[in-house]
Amino acid sequence: MDWITGMQKAIDYIESKLTEEIDYEKVAAESLSSSYHFQRVFSILCGYSLGEYIRLRRLSLAGVELAKGKEKVIDIAMKYGYDSPDSFAKAFQKFHGITPSQARTDGNMLKSFSRLSIKISLEGGSIMNYRIEEKEEMVLTGFKRHFLGIPDERMEQEKEMYVNTRPLQYILQGLSGDVVNSFDIITNIDDNGYDFYIASQLSEYCRNNLNKDGVLGEEFAKYYENIIIPPCKYVVFETERCAYPTMVFLDLRRKIASEWLPNSGYQLKNAPELVVTHWFEGEMRNQRYRELWIPIEKK
Repeated sequence: MDWITGMQKAIDYIESKLTEEIDYEKVAAESLSSSYHFQRVFSILCGYSLGEYIRLRRLSLAGVELAKGKEKVIDIAMKYGYDSPDSFAKAFQKFHGITPSQARTDGNMLKSFSRLSIKISLEGGSIMNYRIEEKEEMVLTGFKRHFLGIPDERMEQEKEMYVNTRPLQYILQGLSGDVVNSFDIITNIDDNGYDFYIASQLSEYCRNNLNKDGVLGEEFAKYYENIIIPPCKYVVFETERCAYPTMVFLDLRRKIASEWLPNSGYQLKNAPELVVTHWFEGEMRNQRYRELWIPIEKK
């Protein structure tokens, strides 16, 4: 239960500092983990980044204070870390759907974002199959988008990316000669979101020549880039077999963070996270699954 106690202490620390500048290193220290490890686990378990949690809590509390109608907007903006009334008004309206001045008027709806509280519940008792592998350097080729915002917004961005980039995906499949396996890459994670790649593993010849004056030349380079995945130790989990495993891996990620990781002797490493999808067709359609490659290192 140490990790539960540590997470709660970190959240309590955040709550006590919402009107001050918050040092992420000190937050992580409350949970007895590194800043990167804490932020990644927090993001996996909660669905939003540490920075997003702090921002939404501050805007929620600012709405309560504005509704009371006692303090000036500029004073509340400064209290919750905004340098100007304009930046505060923009963030406030995006979250609440109304301006700070409208929040003072009776009858206008405000949004509440409640504080997190870690509750102990009986979990585990289930079998989780996994393997730990040392992966050599890989070079994948793909295209990316940068996803921002709260979980629902990011989910919509990801769906839109998959639907609107079919031609780019088909070209990658053709160049790789592999219509069964595809790679998703999550990397460059910070409070502002993360880079998300759809990629394939091309031959060395394709990688080296298509970005030059080869078959597609400059047109290819407009859309695709080579992504270097450094050597790393990964723990690999597999989802259940089903026809559409695209989203079922999200619950598995949370289960890895809450059940496997705390008792493993490992922590998350600052390296790309990969999801490998196996797109079987025909009679094998219901046997599709995803592999989650989670980068780890010894504590």
